[in-house]
Amino acid sequence: MAEEAAPHVLLICYPGQGHINPMLRLAKRIAAKGLLVTCSTFSFVRNKLSAASGVSAGGDGVPVGRGRIRFDFLDDHFDGTELDLDDFMRHLETAGRLALADLLRRQAEAGRPVACVVGNPFLPWATDVAADAGITTAVLWVQSCAVFSIYYHFVHGLAEFPREDDLDARFALPGLPGLSLADVPSFLLPSHPYRILGDTIQDQFRNMGRASWVFVNSFAELERDVVAALPSVTPRPPELIPVGPLVELGGPDDDDAVAVRGDLIKAADDCVAWLDAQAPRSVVYASLGSIVMLSAEAVAEMAHGLASTGRPFLWVVRPDTQPLLPEGFLDAAAGGRGMVVPWSPQDRVLEHPAVACFLTHCGWNSTLETVAAGVPVVAFPQWGDQCTDAKFLVDELRMGVHLRAPLRREGVREAVDAVTTGPEADAMLANAKSWSAAARDAVAPGGSSDRHVQAFVNEVTGRACGGQAKASAVY
Repeated sequence: MAEEAAPHVLLICYPGQGHINPMLRLAKRIAAKGLLVTCSTFSFVRNKLSAASGVSAGGDGVPVGRGRIRFDFLDDHFDGTELDLDDFMRHLETAGRLALADLLRRQAEAGRPVACVVGNPFLPWATDVAADAGITTAVLWVQSCAVFSIYYHFVHGLAEFPREDDLDARFALPGLPGLSLADVPSFLLPSHPYRILGDTIQDQFRNMGRASWVFVNSFAELERDVVAALPSVTPRPPELIPVGPLVELGGPDDDDAVAVRGDLIKAADDCVAWLDAQAPRSVVYASLGSIVMLSAEAVAEMAHGLASTGRPFLWVVRPDTQPLLPEGFLDAAAGGRGMVVPWSPQDRVLEHPAVACFLTHCGWNSTLETVAAGVPVVAFPQWGDQCTDAKFLVDELRMGVHLRAPLRREGVREAVDAVTTGPEADAMLANAKSWSAAARDAVAPGGSSDRHVQAFVNEVTGRACGGQAKASAVY
């Protein structure tokens, strides 16, 4: 396929770290199979994303496999004014609708018309803009199939969810284990302070029928029961097409694609070298992601708890949280067995042989990264889909333990001991390694997720050529 004739796919996502990572990783997998792929989000993160990826905005991009990947941004006219979440989401839609229509027009004028737009659950209006322009659309669901099912049943009133004050109630959905209120994505709870996020996701479900494909960042073997059960639900949901885990696998020199990263916070350069100096399976790696904020008391308990394990620890404490650390803790960590960094190259950290366990908030990206790496977990969810993800990591995949709230230093130490040296530690590690092998098989050439990506590429290519591609794989 001549490079200039390659079909052009545009991926657009919410400007948050947990959305940029899977978008970029799917973009690289599509590009590697011969397409031109543009990654897009809002312009107020342009400089950070361009610096992290090494790809200049608006240019021709860089080669990835047999295709190319490039960046272009929506001009959001954001002046830096501090907005609450509701106003911010409204601003994204108001500015984003016009900016996306303009971006699609500019691509056509530049001789690279967009053949397909892949949208994001936090930007449901992107599907409408692309469809109104006559462009085929897809959606990348960035959470689990299980969470998709819970939202779908809620939006369509297909199940009776327990009252928020009924903590002992249990309910069941097709293909899922018994669930309690604590296992439900917290965006659905009336008391959740960020209801706008739940409302936005529900809006995506209401217009998802306009999309030709619904991709999901998971793999068939991981969530086989729920994927098999969804077609029997009435009204029937769209078919979920697993294309994950959308994680980086292998070392940094495996191929050109790995160098194209999307870290909005600069990762510490010396993490891996520090891990190289630690004994195998000795380090507690702790990170609560890019958004979770703990109270000063909880940060102190976490700090003392990690120190009390007697193990070396690598702890990601974002710059906005570091002022909450106990006085003198950074100096003590640097002079002792701990390392505190503002951000880490998490995929490389989790794959390092020195890491014994991962204390995680259970965001879906982090969940898939630890599954792919085969690292047992201490699950400490805070809100959103993290609650459901923790349930599956501990109770279904059986590769970790819960760290219960309220956070106490003794609880941190006991949870780390349980997952590293406790009576079930060997079984948790074996389960984690088994799921790691399954994840890697899914994205390997000819694996379940790789076949789904190839089928999409074939179909987009066929449509762009005015016909129907003969897919080498089926969804």
